[in-house]
Amino acid sequence: MAVIEILRSEWDAPEAVALRTAQRAELDTRYATSDHEAGPAPTAESMAVFVIAWSDGTAVGCGGLRFLGPGEAEIKRMYVVPASRGTGVSTALLRALEEEAVSHGITRLLLETGVRQPDAMRFYQREGYEPIPAFGAYDSDPLARCFARLLHSAQSLENQSAPPVKPR
Repeated sequence: MAVIEILRSEWDAPEAVALRTAQRAELDTRYATSDHEAGPAPTAESMAVFVIAWSDGTAVGCGGLRFLGPGEAEIKRMYVVPASRGTGVSTALLRALEEEAVSHGITRLLLETGVRQPDAMRFYQREGYEPIPAFGAYDSDPLARCFARLLHSAQSLENQSAPPVKPR
């Protein structure tokens, strides 16, 4: 079993761009359109945190946080390459993002996925995210499915065995 390492990354790092491009291609196929971004697209300026999951020197997943307001952030661009799904990468990424959120004083994480991503919806619910009404720009998107989770403390997250996030 390969070791998964989660490292902070610049939004514009080549591996980050490649992973987000692969995610967009997959979503374009699932939704039969390239127009599936409700609201403003994330940018280097709007993303407070971005991390990449590495396995044997290869970038296999990514995710980031966009701060929304006091105590809240949104998980954006969470993606794992198909060959690494089911190996623990998604869970490691999610736990790392939760730890980052707690370290920034975030107590509630929100996210949006879509009706054509049942695997993502199952994953987030399994990991303790509850369905919520659509928020922000997703409010008018009939394909959006939104979820949230309260983050109680760094202590409770430590008990979920997330790998440490390191700067790259």
